[in-house]
Amino acid sequence: MISKRAEEIQPFLAMEVLERATALEREGAHIIHLEVGEPDFPTPACIQEAAARALREGRTKYTHSLGLPVLREAIAEHYRDRYGVTVSPEQILVTAGTSPAMWLLFSALLQAGDEVILTNPHYACYPNIVRFAGGEPVLVPTPEADGFQFRPEAVAARITPRTRAILLNSPANPTGALLPAERMRALARLGPLVVSDEIYHGLTYEGREHSILEFTDRAVVLNGFSKAYAMTGWRLGYGIIPEWLLPSFSRLVINSVSCTNAFAQAGAIAALTGPQDPANAMREEFIARRTLMVDGLNAIPGVHALFPDATYYAFPNITALGVSLTTIIAFTASARVMVSPCWRPSSPRVPRS
Repeated sequence: MISKRAEEIQPFLAMEVLERATALEREGAHIIHLEVGEPDFPTPACIQEAAARALREGRTKYTHSLGLPVLREAIAEHYRDRYGVTVSPEQILVTAGTSPAMWLLFSALLQAGDEVILTNPHYACYPNIVRFAGGEPVLVPTPEADGFQFRPEAVAARITPRTRAILLNSPANPTGALLPAERMRALARLGPLVVSDEIYHGLTYEGREHSILEFTDRAVVLNGFSKAYAMTGWRLGYGIIPEWLLPSFSRLVINSVSCTNAFAQAGAIAALTGPQDPANAMREEFIARRTLMVDGLNAIPGVHALFPDATYYAFPNITALGVSLTTIIAFTASARVMVSPCWRPSSPRVPRS
């Protein structure tokens, strides 16, 4: 018999579309991938070489369960230099991607019936993770008219004695919205623990991205290397965890994965400490594509889209077309051609990293 929580978890449609698209490619179809959030650039050469060198040197054994000390030190230095905040390397846990870190976090944090406040819209997996850990997602609308921004007063109105955390994602998937400092500060003052998914940091085009740690130490930061460094398939993330939560979180890491891939961690060290030119060039290309994509969307009758502040997503409003989301998903899943937010219009075929 399958467990009730496993039966009830919702599918991640973007990955299902990717798998369907891949199957069509094997049949000879030409696919422009527009389904999953990953750069179409290769991982920078200095990162690839660092991992290859680690393999050649035999660094294929278990590491410290929290991650290589030198990597945790580099992450702490990165947060100090970029955001002016001080975190101890002992608060940092390296994980096999940011999403697994979130599964472990909410498993450590939630009792049955505890509530986690989310934006609506939000990254599709957030409610699944919260529910699987026994919690209840509480959705707070973030309307287009307000730039898809969390309003602190709207969040405050949804806080109850069962509220365990407020989940932020700035820059945001799927809207590209960037929370300004004053709103992050106000959200940090509301009382519940703030969980800040900062995976799209490094891909900001308008304004300045902020870490929640600039405004409170009652917070958990989740971040990684997938987006800014084109390392999605490396599966490498990390959490910055407050001291009171660290023992429970680290026990879950040890009991689930023991440690994170050793040579991938060597690549991550190179990502943070090596030349940033490739990552900066990728960001500049995304800025150019953003203009092309949003201008194109806004030229379609019945469609309009805001310019995203960050990420590589556009979130068009198609309500005037009178087409339901269900219809779009059904069409996309059966289509012979599929498209991706990382589409390079000048290329006849998109390179995959």
